Amino acid sequence: MKKSKYNVAIAGATGVVGKEMIRILEERKFPVDKIKLLASERSAGQYLEFKGKKEKVNLLSEETFEGIDIGLFSPGASVSAVYAPKAGKAGCIVIDNTSQFRMEPDVPLVVPEVNPHAIAQYKKRNIIANPNCSTIQMVVALKPIHDAVRIKRVVVSTYQAVSGAGKEAMDELSEQVLAIYSGSFRGQKDIKKNVFPYQIAFNCIPQIDVFLDNGYTKEEMKMVNETRKIMEDNSIKITATTVRVPVFNSHSEAVNIETEKKITAKEVKKLLSKAPGVKVVDDSAKKEYPMPIDASERDEVFVGRIREDESIPNGINMWIVSDNLRKGAALNAVQIAEILIREYL
Repeated sequence: MKKSKYNVAIAGATGVVGKEMIRILEERKFPVDKIKLLASERSAGQYLEFKGKKEKVNLLSEETFEGIDIGLFSPGASVSAVYAPKAGKAGCIVIDNTSQFRMEPDVPLVVPEVNPHAIAQYKKRNIIANPNCSTIQMVVALKPIHDAVRIKRVVVSTYQAVSGAGKEAMDELSEQVLAIYSGSFRGQKDIKKNVFPYQIAFNCIPQIDVFLDNGYTKEEMKMVNETRKIMEDNSIKITATTVRVPVFNSHSEAVNIETEKKITAKEVKKLLSKAPGVKVVDDSAKKEYPMPIDASERDEVFVGRIREDESIPNGINMWIVSDNLRKGAALNAVQIAEILIREYL
């Protein structure tokens, strides 16, 4: 008999993504019977609110997943590596927001607007991977175009908000701005840097995650590899440059695509205006285009500045903006859970 309500655990509940997961479960009226909030020893014992009730945050342990139907994970990759398989063996279906399982062949990597059918593969390990935040917003916009005219090549440059690096990163930006304006700042050597290698206030840092042997960062290669897996097309050529910018929330991306068949900017706008999860904001006469301040707290992927690339026969430029904590993380995970209970449980 199909359940009407489900027991849900959130691992990493006190982090920025974990808190967003709690909020979105409530906003979308997900049918929760019991909720179990889990965190490390440092954060266990706190109380967080869910549906007007204070819920205690418990210590994440092997025993915490007995009787849990769905686990929403965002505790860090090393923690997910240990506890997600154990949760899966206990019968809990894990939707993991970390990078730990994304490229494993027996774990589906899912964006509901793009490849919802891949969710069916969860039965292999009881784990579903949530993609990287910058990958999610890009593939939501690219999928309708790929289906229509096939994308051959993607060149993307990202402008990623500090919230993607967690609460400590947001605090660091705030504190640096305050230090500079309070008069206590006497140069870069004087600025406190704990999260980022350089001052992030009034600066751009062209490094997200560690550098690899090929000169790219891990974040850049995540976008390359994850996009191919989600789009189910390894022939797409992709190159990325990812940059951290002094914006608190919502990632922006300048995306250039080359297509197999010709498509005009007008046709792209029409296509995307009907696409699930996409909102086209594109009116140059009115100076209307997506911006991080407008995308924050919103669920849509905003696309604008759509124009033909005049340097090649079949090219399109666009600007993509989305809330990286919502669609880029927590919302995408909850949307996966909604499909899971509707079609598979």
